[in-house]
Amino acid sequence: MIRKIGILIGLFFTIGALWSFFIGTKSYITDPPAPLVAQVFHKTPQHLSLPSDGPFGKFDNQQLQRGFQVYNEVCKACHALQHVAFRDLEQIGYNKAEVKAIAAEYQIPHYDPNTGEVTTEPGKPTDHFPPVAYAGTGHPPDLSLITKAREGGASYVHALLTGFQDPPAAMKQQFPDSVGLPGLYFNPYFASLNIAMPPPLTAEGQVTYADGTKATVNQMATDVSAFLVWTAEPTLEQRRQVGWPVLGFLLFLTVLSYLAYRNVWADKKKH
Repeated sequence: MIRKIGILIGLFFTIGALWSFFIGTKSYITDPPAPLVAQVFHKTPQHLSLPSDGPFGKFDNQQLQRGFQVYNEVCKACHALQHVAFRDLEQIGYNKAEVKAIAAEYQIPHYDPNTGEVTTEPGKPTDHFPPVAYAGTGHPPDLSLITKAREGGASYVHALLTGFQDPPAAMKQQFPDSVGLPGLYFNPYFASLNIAMPPPLTAEGQVTYADGTKATVNQMATDVSAFLVWTAEPTLEQRRQVGWPVLGFLLFLTVLSYLAYRNVWADKKKH
């Protein structure tokens, strides 16, 4: 008797679940939910081609130095690079004296465990880039690993930097409550379309490149995106240099193992 009651209760809940699924599906088909504003106006970044792309790609040190210059003159006021040490800049072509001079431009906080006081002093090559004390709204992310942390990587960073614009007229008509939010700027490449960061790259010549390259907004965005690819994986070239010989060795070992297998089992298979 108890078993029959259990079966009936299970059957009742199964029928109820199927009925709910049917009603929900019917409602979705006959009266689909209104699309979200981000679904309608969000854009996917186009691929940004960089010298480091592909299995044989290599970093362009001149481009990385230009990218660091953009970061140092435009981005560092809000965004830190806490996973990068000043001496790492030697990998992109700066000499020891230049690295020492760059480090000295930053004030590095030091905690004294004896007094509990925090003091600052000019940076040394062995120091990491310091955290940023940001006084505005929002929480600007650390950029050390940003191209690994965001889908699209460098393409996303470039699109975000160059994508600031006025909201389209259709958005103002369909979603008036999503337009003109105080303290936010419209950018179709940002997940919610509205971002607290104002356009950081606003005009040609905002940075004067040391190598004489024309500093258009697109050029600056491309260079700093390439630089952030390097900060996220500074050992990229070394990893590839090691990877190809390893793959070659594994391929040779596979062929050798197969030939050994054929040789060992040749007589056994005849019987």
